[in-house]
Amino acid sequence: MDISGRHEEDGEYLMVAAAVHARIDSARIRSVEGMGFAAAREGPTLEATVALAAEAVGDLPTPPDGPIVAEGGEFYEEPAERVGLSFQPDFKYVESIGERETVQAAHHAAYAARDHLR
Repeated sequence: MDISGRHEEDGEYLMVAAAVHARIDSARIRSVEGMGFAAAREGPTLEATVALAAEAVGDLPTPPDGPIVAEGGEFYEEPAERVGLSFQPDFKYVESIGERETVQAAHHAAYAARDHLR
């Protein structure tokens, strides 16, 4: 998952989260099973960011059977154990190339959706 728009533009915020449910191996995406999105106009606190991400994950057509994966910077470098309290099944930060590719796909989806909503 990825979040776009955690910065103020013209005096307001528009954060968009994208969750990508993908089947991966260690080095690449094998298939994309679905995408979920959520948007918010509140400031980017840790609580608001986690809630937005959880909403995007909840918007997926089918729940993931593996962990929710994100870059550490999405949640202000908070420990994965703390962030993971808001996600089911599990949460972790990127470890493999395949996970990084999935987060990159979510990044492009979040950016495109945010651009569309502005």
